[in-house]
Amino acid sequence: MALLLAFSLAACHKEEQAVEGVAKNAEKAEHQAQAQATERDQERAQLEQIPLPTKSLYTDIHDPTEWTNPFLSVGADTLALRILLPDANPSPVGQGTMLRPEAARRQELQLRPADLDQAIVAIPAGAWRYGRVIAVAESPSAAPKDRPKVRRNVEAVIQQLNDLGVVVEEWPSR
Repeated sequence: MALLLAFSLAACHKEEQAVEGVAKNAEKAEHQAQAQATERDQERAQLEQIPLPTKSLYTDIHDPTEWTNPFLSVGADTLALRILLPDANPSPVGQGTMLRPEAARRQELQLRPADLDQAIVAIPAGAWRYGRVIAVAESPSAAPKDRPKVRRNVEAVIQQLNDLGVVVEEWPSR
């Protein structure tokens, strides 16, 4: 009988420890969720400095090479973000010539999907010529067997960008 009592007391103590562990994990998860929400709000506030898009500036653009706002190509595992940085020289003299080529200001970054929010916030305001709009397309180099995964990634990227307050102009895959 004494052995049974000792065993049941030990089992109750283990249950209490398990409940305490679950409570601590729940509290930790709540703090993480609050930190993520705060971070998301800060990112939105930074992006709100960029004006809303002016659709008339980009409705006639149908070639990705002519798009001067950020352009995101979504692959199966990575994202390619193309940015055209603003010209640091405000003078129109020599603009677009060999002395100030546009290609020198063009950057392409390979990102993990988890880093998208930080990358979007880091884009300088001068790179958003049409306003807070980004073109998103499926990567043309993705293998046909990866198309379903790429499509899921595109949908997740669109959701992330919309959560940040960025307008998405989805381009058809080529």
